[in-house]
Amino acid sequence: MSLEIRNLTKIYGQQKALSDISFKVNEGEIVGFLGPNGAGKSTTMKIATCYLPPTAGQVAVCGFDVVEQPMKVKQITGYLPEHNPLYLDLYVHEYLSFIGGLYGLSGQRLRKRVGEIVELCGLGLEQNKQIEALSKGYRQRVGLAQALIHDPAVLILDEPTSGLDPNQLVEIRKLIKAVSHSKTVIFSTHIMQEVQALCKRVVVINNGEIVADDNLDSLLRQQSSTLAIVVEFEGSVTIDQLKLLPGVSDVYLVEGFKFKVLAIDGADLRPELFRFAADNKLSLIGLKQEENSLENIFRELTTSTAVSGQEI
Repeated sequence: MSLEIRNLTKIYGQQKALSDISFKVNEGEIVGFLGPNGAGKSTTMKIATCYLPPTAGQVAVCGFDVVEQPMKVKQITGYLPEHNPLYLDLYVHEYLSFIGGLYGLSGQRLRKRVGEIVELCGLGLEQNKQIEALSKGYRQRVGLAQALIHDPAVLILDEPTSGLDPNQLVEIRKLIKAVSHSKTVIFSTHIMQEVQALCKRVVVINNGEIVADDNLDSLLRQQSSTLAIVVEFEGSVTIDQLKLLPGVSDVYLVEGFKFKVLAIDGADLRPELFRFAADNKLSLIGLKQEENSLENIFRELTTSTAVSGQEI
């Protein structure tokens, strides 16, 4: 077992960030850890990497307890935090050598490992540059390189693709895929395409509680019974008007008079929307039923956050 979390609770003052959560990650898995802002993702990752102590419960990485054996955990774990901390005045190869030295590498072994990681992370042309001169995408590569320098068994990545452009997203995705063949990878992201491209399993957290833990394919097939219709009107329409239609569970504004309308229990809302348009003498510009998607399922699982407006 690469990561085992049992009845984990974390309280900051009077605020409960994690409430008795439990899940396991097996060796060789790539797991997407999803949730809205403030749901408890970063707190969980910081506890698993020994940066925060738990209030209650246990976390073990490859059998080592994060409280009782933190040095063992750090030796076998690679961690890229959400806000990538780098020494900007150092050169890339210099920084990686420094990090490798912290993990006990030295001499020829260290030089060889730095060379391997530079090649793996596509930093060959950048290794003699100062980190402050690098683009956001290359800084993320350096962050991944430092997480990998000691060849960890478990790789924990917190929002590794945050702020990257589409080309950089593809490059970082390829890199994560490449290193995952020999490691367990847990990463959080708000980009659903990244999860579907990289993961076979997802764990969803909301308000400090696990609300889903399943194989991705199974989740897409079974979790959501809600169908979505994207509808656009030529004239003025409000969310409140659409919410009154039979079979509607919720309505989101996309832009202008374009809305995403969610159905109750898989109901087909198209006849109702056509009748609504006709009764109100409105022209329909577009009407499309969306396929079930991870984005829709994520919204359904975490809807309590959107409704209450509260975050942890």
